[in-house]
Amino acid sequence: MKKISLIIKREYLTRVRKKSFIIMTILGPILMASLMIVPIFIAQMSDETKTIAVVDETGLIYNQLPQTDNLKFEYLITDITTAKKIFLNSNYYALLYVPKSIINNQAAYNRPISPILFSGYQPSLNIKMFIANSIKKEFETARLEASGIDPNVLKSIEMKVDITTTLLKESGKKEESSNSEISTALSIFSGILIYMFIFMFGAQVMRGVIEEKTSRVVEVIISSVKPFQLMMGKIIGIAMVGLTQFCLWIILTLIIITFFKFSFPNIFDLGRMQEIISNPQASQMTMQNIDQIEKTHEVLQGIASINFAVMIISFIFFFLGGYLLYAALFAAIGAAVDSEADTQQFMAPITIPLIFSVIMAQFVINNPNGPVAFWLSMIPLTSPVIMMLRIPFGVSYIQVAASAFLLILGFLFTTWFAAKIYRTGILMYGKKINYKELWKWLTY
Repeated sequence: MKKISLIIKREYLTRVRKKSFIIMTILGPILMASLMIVPIFIAQMSDETKTIAVVDETGLIYNQLPQTDNLKFEYLITDITTAKKIFLNSNYYALLYVPKSIINNQAAYNRPISPILFSGYQPSLNIKMFIANSIKKEFETARLEASGIDPNVLKSIEMKVDITTTLLKESGKKEESSNSEISTALSIFSGILIYMFIFMFGAQVMRGVIEEKTSRVVEVIISSVKPFQLMMGKIIGIAMVGLTQFCLWIILTLIIITFFKFSFPNIFDLGRMQEIISNPQASQMTMQNIDQIEKTHEVLQGIASINFAVMIISFIFFFLGGYLLYAALFAAIGAAVDSEADTQQFMAPITIPLIFSVIMAQFVINNPNGPVAFWLSMIPLTSPVIMMLRIPFGVSYIQVAASAFLLILGFLFTTWFAAKIYRTGILMYGKKINYKELWKWLTY
């Protein structure tokens, strides 16, 4: 055990002192915090104000198009030819022309009306949809009035449906608020992060073994320790590097988020947002601002409903379990070949389960409690990614424990399997290895 600890110490200190480790440790928290902070700021941001000139020959939309903080309308009392000249010599974003001829289309309900939007460049789809819906609304109002129907009656029965989700636990005695969108984003983020970490640190194990083998340093090391001790020391040492980096990411991310919460208290104040949403008249806010605050409030509520303690503990376990399982196989590949170029033929059987997990991510997210998701979260080769995809949606502790137990068994098996290849291949040079040769090593 003392020899393994020395190898662990060497692997750990060698890697944490590298510039790449320091750079990624700094960049990681910034990126993770940005994923939580940037959406909130985007929800609060407003684009530059765009002004659209309007020539309305029908008189139905004159001074009727709704103004927003980002979109203004100016009505020109002139013909379209003159309006075009004005537009070309002004800073208008676009020119909206509603010809009188489209009035005739009102009688034919199945025929669409076709206003024209002139612009110096392609207008955004959001602006086109906003204008189209606004014009549609005004023309529908005119038709209702012509038919003797009060438009306010129809407005009074319009309803907006916004479904909120609540989790019932402990036979209905406990309720927890949830947010499907936040759970989906967290599921994808944690699953992809596990996938990247396993690949990144597993590849470090393989490259480290190849470097020591090709430089013949391993011959000196093997004279003092057993091949299995060397392999386990390298795997655990790099695992500790990954765990250190992840813990630093969590700490620095929380520091960055806390800093922004204190620097911008109004943006992150859930109580104030709830007050504005429940009593918009008292706050004298525009409807657009209220919609923006509602979106921000939903994002913050969704984040607040996440049990980060469970997520972090689960992530650490499944990262370590998945890494240890795959790192042993990566170490075996590194010991069997003489250069990194020779690893390609052996990488496919190892990487296919991980890639398959990512491919199945969308299916698992759509049905996280289905039989496919359940069995993929039990198989050790796919469980690290798939289980992290499922946990944000709620998984029973029994299933998590079963998955963890099978993952431990998988790690023990792959370690035994890899050790048999490692102890033979680590001192073998100049021979092209194939699967038949590997089988011989396994049966020695």
